[in-house]
Amino acid sequence: MNTLLLHCRPGFEGEVCAELSEHAARLDVAGYARARPDSAYAEFVCNDAAGAERLMRGLRFRELIFPRQWARGAFVALPENDRISVLLEQLADYPVCSELWLEVFDTNDGKELSTFCRKFEAPLRKALLKAGRLQEQGKGPRLLLTFRSGREVFAGIAEADNSALWPMGIPRLKFPRQAPSRSTLKLEEAWHHFIPREEWDARMAAGMTAVDLGASPGGWTWQLVNRHMRVSAVDNGPMNEELMDSGLVDHLRADGFAFRPRKPVDWMVCDIVEKPARNAALLETWIGEGLCREAVVNLKLPMKQRYAEVRRLLERIADGLAARGVRASIGCKQLYHDREEVTCHLRRL
Repeated sequence: MNTLLLHCRPGFEGEVCAELSEHAARLDVAGYARARPDSAYAEFVCNDAAGAERLMRGLRFRELIFPRQWARGAFVALPENDRISVLLEQLADYPVCSELWLEVFDTNDGKELSTFCRKFEAPLRKALLKAGRLQEQGKGPRLLLTFRSGREVFAGIAEADNSALWPMGIPRLKFPRQAPSRSTLKLEEAWHHFIPREEWDARMAAGMTAVDLGASPGGWTWQLVNRHMRVSAVDNGPMNEELMDSGLVDHLRADGFAFRPRKPVDWMVCDIVEKPARNAALLETWIGEGLCREAVVNLKLPMKQRYAEVRRLLERIADGLAARGVRASIGCKQLYHDREEVTCHLRRL
């Protein structure tokens, strides 16, 4: 089990390789990263069998930027028939697991495999339970079987509290019909990723105040209004009429980068399409000057050196806040609903 498998958005395999290579060097884990373009996954192959486990124990999955899911294990070739027997033999050396997830990669081939996985899961689960390799509700790790084809699977494990919240790292969020744009799902996913569910009612309470910079037509404002917050929607463009009819939205036709609230607010959110350095500076200003307590801001990525640029901007934000004497938690993730961007969350401590 010397290999770490990492799911990602197609086209970002290089960013995953760069990120894991940097962490492996810091943790003194010898190995190398490899990936095929647009395959939607990367591998980090460790020089010794314990390397992948050391990497996973030394890192918190939620703090990684580009990986959507991870597991340590190995690829297993499967026959046309009796795949279950081969898997049981392979898993004999694995720890007894408490959950079973069947996954595929986020590609067209992966989508075609989804039907196979749905049919295969029930008999496999039954066999694993009978063989004592799966004890549901137990304390073991999660068993993650990622199928590259019907004849090859990555048999991996990960701790449930140190891996993705959803299979393949893809949230099952339903687009609300009342929302004026699909971008609304970006903010909802960000809340799921950055804020523990049990803290939602306290940190996103009804009656709180929020500013949405670059709000038009109101996809992110809709999420805030749905939590019964009072929102200042800042944009020169038009806002959705139903949102305006809610009585919770004040539409301010102004430049999002120049706007400042008259008094501090609970939340600032921003999905303005602009150079990432400018959005990062905006984020630092709002948290650093105490204009808001929490913020979610998207950083649009450059074409090249995307991981290096994100790391540079996060360090600039951290250094800027430290120079102001401000303590804040900083999170960054390329969410499933993001495209050529990452989502940053800051909370003033």
